[in-house]
Amino acid sequence: MTMLKVRGVSRRFGGLTAVDDVSFDVHEGQIKALIGPNGAGKSTLFNCVTGFDTPHEGSVEFKGQQLVGRRPQVAVQMGLARTFQNTQLFDEMTAHENVMVGAAARHAAGFFAAALRLPTALAQEQEAAATASRLLRRTGIEEWADTFAADLPAGIRRLVEIARALATDPSMVLLDEPAAGLNATETAELVETLRRIRDDGVTVLVVEHDMGLVMEVSDEILVLDRGKKIAEGPPRMIQKDPLVIAAYLGEESDDG
Repeated sequence: MTMLKVRGVSRRFGGLTAVDDVSFDVHEGQIKALIGPNGAGKSTLFNCVTGFDTPHEGSVEFKGQQLVGRRPQVAVQMGLARTFQNTQLFDEMTAHENVMVGAAARHAAGFFAAALRLPTALAQEQEAAATASRLLRRTGIEEWADTFAADLPAGIRRLVEIARALATDPSMVLLDEPAAGLNATETAELVETLRRIRDDGVTVLVVEHDMGLVMEVSDEILVLDRGKKIAEGPPRMIQKDPLVIAAYLGEESDDG
């Protein structure tokens, strides 16, 4: 089943075309990677998919529903969550409280119910706390639960943000540079975390520079260069693609 369908998406900034007529699918149960040299348009494409930016042309469908023109909160309510290249945690909250924020985003209790400590709101708060504890364990960072986000190492901050995204109970999660700031041991643990996320029934689309991680964990890879899609397929095919090699080496391909 096709979960995410992107067709002909283009996004310009003045005279610069950051994303140029890009189409691709992400199927249910996949881990798909989006890679490309710096400035290839990866983050812009992510923003167009999740509603943080609006494409000038093209369509984005998630589970058969159009996303273009809808607010990011709508995408979250539909089951599409994301993280950011620069972590966006609440520094004055603990890791556990940050993940609870994600869990609370899917609850129906309103402001007044929460403020008045009504039974419905209290029950949802308890559920959010339990969800946060479970996801901190699932991502292997439960020991950091009571640490304020401002005091977390960069790599742990990224894992907290992943846990918070998962707390919204998504069917698909988009991860922007999750391995940035991680050492080799943490990166290996992230590989296992991504597999666990997929095994838990969550489809994954990941933007990542760490080629070792990408090649190890991805079912398919989409490659952008200068805003255009230049290759798409399984890792072994992408490794041998001359256009991909040329893009990363900064050389001209034989085709000119």
